[in-house]
Amino acid sequence: MYHKTERNTDDLIFGIRAVIEAIRSGKDIDKVLIKRGLKGDLIKELFDEMHQNNIPFQEVPDEKLNRVSLKNHQGVIALISPIGFSVIEEVIASIFEKGEEPFLLAIDEVTDVRNFGAIVRTAECAGVHAIVIPEKGSARIGPDAIKTSAGALYKLPICRVSSLKKTLQYMQQCGIAVAGATEKASDSYFTQNFKQPVCIVMGSEDTGLSNDVIRVCDTLIKIPVMGQIQSLNVSVAASVLLYEAVRQRLND
Repeated sequence: MYHKTERNTDDLIFGIRAVIEAIRSGKDIDKVLIKRGLKGDLIKELFDEMHQNNIPFQEVPDEKLNRVSLKNHQGVIALISPIGFSVIEEVIASIFEKGEEPFLLAIDEVTDVRNFGAIVRTAECAGVHAIVIPEKGSARIGPDAIKTSAGALYKLPICRVSSLKKTLQYMQQCGIAVAGATEKASDSYFTQNFKQPVCIVMGSEDTGLSNDVIRVCDTLIKIPVMGQIQSLNVSVAASVLLYEAVRQRLND
């Protein structure tokens, strides 16, 4: 017997038709969980809607759906995002229109909710204009992320994109330098010019930046580690880099 976890069902939508209509109405959906092996015209219609609207989904065993909720879900549960997502092209245009130097942060597959929330909190405090995350492989933006961010997720534009690589290339076309943080870098972050339009890219907790992202970066930078533990927590590393940018921009 499965025991229902304590989850606020206000952020869930149950059933195939209900999820289809939620997508069509423009609801901000974080992810759709679908029972593995579901067939039929209606489920095909759902897949078409998800593909057309770039909605992330995951095919899972029935047991996982029942752990989320024991309601009559018909094999489909949509997780609703508590925030609205911004369009990166519109954000960048708005920054330039204000006469400001873009200060952006991209997060490459950081999956830990508390790390993600902590990064957003620091980014908001540091004056970052927006955060970019990939549709797949990112931490779920739910109550835990909101809490850890101290509400910063309500204040800072979050842009969810289908391809982080292509988005970074778009930034470069707009004159924004892309600086990737990785232990593989030979240069320290002290050498990076953060006064210019810039997007700092942080990698996942386990594997760091993906190879595709590394290849597209204009520069690769690292934080010197003097102790025996060879890496910093990703939220701490983000704080170090963001506030180096703040220091440089305040001294401009």
